[in-house]
Amino acid sequence: EELVRRGMRDGAFGLSSGLFYTPGSFAATEEVIALARAAAESGGVYTSHIRDEGHYSIGVEAAVREVIRIAEEAHTIGIVSHMKALGRDSWGLSAALIQEVEAARARGVQVFADQYPYEASSTSLRAALLPGGVAVGPRSELMDNGRLEVSAEIQATLARNLRLRGGPDAILISSFKPDRTLEGKTLAQVAAARGTSPERTALELIAQSNPSIVSFNMSEADIEAIMRQPWTMTSSDGALLAVGAGRPHPRNDGAFARKLAVYVREKHVLGLASAIRSMTSLPATVFHLTDRGVLRPGAYADIVVFDPARIRDTATYTDPQQLAEGVSYVLVNGTLVREGGRFTDALPGRVLRRD
Repeated sequence: EELVRRGMRDGAFGLSSGLFYTPGSFAATEEVIALARAAAESGGVYTSHIRDEGHYSIGVEAAVREVIRIAEEAHTIGIVSHMKALGRDSWGLSAALIQEVEAARARGVQVFADQYPYEASSTSLRAALLPGGVAVGPRSELMDNGRLEVSAEIQATLARNLRLRGGPDAILISSFKPDRTLEGKTLAQVAAARGTSPERTALELIAQSNPSIVSFNMSEADIEAIMRQPWTMTSSDGALLAVGAGRPHPRNDGAFARKLAVYVREKHVLGLASAIRSMTSLPATVFHLTDRGVLRPGAYADIVVFDPARIRDTATYTDPQQLAEGVSYVLVNGTLVREGGRFTDALPGRVLRRD
């Protein structure tokens, strides 16, 4: 708790957790409530990569309820990152998740969500198939005279989670440093080339280097239902990567343009004003980013000028590091960083800290 308080004094906006991932998965709800309460003393929010996005452990419905409980008992804002119904067994649960959030908001709990507009997620192969601290060590611990040795329990867990993820055809290797030729291939293709089962192939890859993957596991109906909610913020869940760093998820470069092109202009899932709000004033308000996310005199001039008829994402799963089209000008803190479709040399960005 004192570490959280120190972080808040240093300018943090709140507390984040990764309860799906090791070691966060070992934290009890009561422990997280205590930490979120410490952040809330200074007005900090609580955001969580929830404990389960599908049917891995407690189920996505219970995982969303956990965020709600933490926010309610800590008396702070709670954010579900990144809301989805992962895996075919969970498709259609968006209605139940929305109902949980709406019920909490109706009784005064400040609950929000963020979402990236894609049918695929991205994580490591190990986290996808052997989450929650399953005891699979590095290559030196797994290999015995060149043979991979794992328990029947681990093999069963991996097979079950592979099915939940949609099978080996739904898992794309995005980064694997020991053998770059595997990048862009599905787990099924790699297994076929090696003449081993997808389960065995996955264990060998995890033991060797634990590749990053893109996993196709969401339904379009769930994506659209969550997107329509006025409490859903747009996110990329992406990271700044060097050009040539494997084949990362296209959300890194395309998330915001894709939402404007596909879900506003083409599918009419929501209006342009609602989409822009989900990217600007809503997250600025939720995270208490003072004088940002709005166009008005005296605010920081973080401005994007784009053509609603032309904006589109060009990043794809096979060629992900491509900039969006239709963006003419970008200003950061009032300084042009993109002008007439070209980047300037200006670097006006700054690290943000809570006031």
